[in-house]
Amino acid sequence: MQNICHLSKLILEQAKKYGDRAALSYRDYDLNKWVPVSWKEFALNVQKVSFALLRLGVGVQENIAVFSQNKPETHYVDFGAYGIRAVAIPFYATSSAAQITYMLNDAQVRFLFVGEQQQYDVAFSVISVARTLERIIIFDPKVKKNPTDHLSVYFADFLKQAVVGGIPETLKDEYKKRQADANYDDLCNILYTSGTTGQSKGVMLTYGQYREGFRVNDAVLPLSEDDVFLNFLPYTHIFERAWCYLGLTEGALQCINLRPADVQRSMQEVHPTCMCAVPRFWEKVYQAVLEKMENGSFMERKLIREALEVGKRYWVNYRAKGKNAPMGLSLQYKLYDKTIIKLLRKTLGLERANFFPTAGAAVSPEVEVFAHAAGINMVVGYGLTESLATVSCDIPGKPVTIGSVGRLIDKIEIKFGENDEILLRGKTITPGYYKKDSQTKEAIDADGWFHTGDAGYMKNGELFLRERIKDLFKTSNGKYIAPQMIESKLVLDRYFDQAVIVADKRKFVSALIVPSYKLLEDYAKAKGISVASREELCTHPAIIKFYTERIETLQQDLAHYEQIKRFILLPHPFTMDNGELTNTLKVRRRVVYEHYAEQIEQIYAEAEAEAAAKA
Repeated sequence: MQNICHLSKLILEQAKKYGDRAALSYRDYDLNKWVPVSWKEFALNVQKVSFALLRLGVGVQENIAVFSQNKPETHYVDFGAYGIRAVAIPFYATSSAAQITYMLNDAQVRFLFVGEQQQYDVAFSVISVARTLERIIIFDPKVKKNPTDHLSVYFADFLKQAVVGGIPETLKDEYKKRQADANYDDLCNILYTSGTTGQSKGVMLTYGQYREGFRVNDAVLPLSEDDVFLNFLPYTHIFERAWCYLGLTEGALQCINLRPADVQRSMQEVHPTCMCAVPRFWEKVYQAVLEKMENGSFMERKLIREALEVGKRYWVNYRAKGKNAPMGLSLQYKLYDKTIIKLLRKTLGLERANFFPTAGAAVSPEVEVFAHAAGINMVVGYGLTESLATVSCDIPGKPVTIGSVGRLIDKIEIKFGENDEILLRGKTITPGYYKKDSQTKEAIDADGWFHTGDAGYMKNGELFLRERIKDLFKTSNGKYIAPQMIESKLVLDRYFDQAVIVADKRKFVSALIVPSYKLLEDYAKAKGISVASREELCTHPAIIKFYTERIETLQQDLAHYEQIKRFILLPHPFTMDNGELTNTLKVRRRVVYEHYAEQIEQIYAEAEAEAAAKA
């Protein structure tokens, strides 16, 4: 049963109900095992944080910040802040010094909580330019502080401040007053967007938005206290944050994945029933299954292929349409579902799968069909930070069309503006951007409609996305190109790791491609291709021919003007460190184009020269 009380009280109320039952679980890397945290212990730590913050003089609606990867401590601090009406601001664990300096100064943060050595080092490096920063509180006791650091304390010592010498009655009274005064108009979080096109904006999220989000999602999603969530995406991401909080209202166990690279290991260890993810995660799973098929014996390949084909027909032709499959197909599917498909899910750690929300980008039809064919109930949805995640999603019991992003949740209004832009209005929509009135007025019109920047349309009650309006490219021939659509086709192939399309104001489409190096190196070795470096590998004629053939296959259903005519293989991946990716791993096109300007110009200059030679 869902508990939709104010977030300032949620953990304390759930602790009364569940007591010693596990609320959280995390892997202790020193002990190499998962360690449970009971609801009672969770609530105790939350209250300690509340009193420790009060001792530091944190005011009503004052901003504090958390700069950490997913850890139990991030929950203690967030809910401890909510308990005294403070505002919690999460920073991505991979944020640069420049990014956190901007956010600390913009939000006038006095107290910053950091996770591990990397975050501490970055935070300490900006003390002199973070104008309001007074103290850094360090979660990991193994962090080595700078010898000149007199401002930082470890989290354990911070918690001791809450109880040392007993809690004064004045603080107890202040705590009770703030708990009583907590309301749904208060700011709960400020989430800074990752800024693919410019400076980050702080999206304001209220307690009222969360309450409405919990209500409407609970109405359509089959969650219970028996579910086991794997927290894979960073809590800074609104998708994971809102999803995790929804699970906490249900009493579901939250298994916290600390290191993103360990997610497949974590899945096999905790056997989640639910996990929210972005499409790229499922693309990797899909590629891994294809690789398993390719490397298996003839009989293994045959059985897996047949099982998935039966699963595909069962879901696409019948279950997705709300129809019952013919008896023969149903019996065939049930046989495979109890054998080959079951074994496939078990290999992934998903033998107890309930459902898996997926959003954040377009889901390719191939991946969506594969997931359902494998008995994984992928719930595709659409949302934004500004909408507190869910705007629409696949709803159990209702028909699902491949390529849609589901049906609108309750009380969300939608209409379509210029260029089919999706406009939204409702109780889950942000009141605006923190201290940015002009940007707020640009995004939210006088009638309260939030302009998403996404183009789309409705059909038979389902929402379909076209493209980010600002991302649409117009070639010099006047044709419009949707780069993300083309890129998503490429990265479905296991030999493609990253891809960026170039087309705006150009005569034809080209691409910058980052290969899956390990697979490509194995392919080259098998073909007897000997090279001294990745640079040589990426320019070898046989490798260029190999990728040309794969691209031609992948884009055969595209219009002629959408097809890639030329490409470059890059010997190094796009990274966050050099500014080419945001913290949510979205490509910053402008930065990529700047970094590879010379190579891009060379593509088009060579094409011009060849065309002139033929003339």
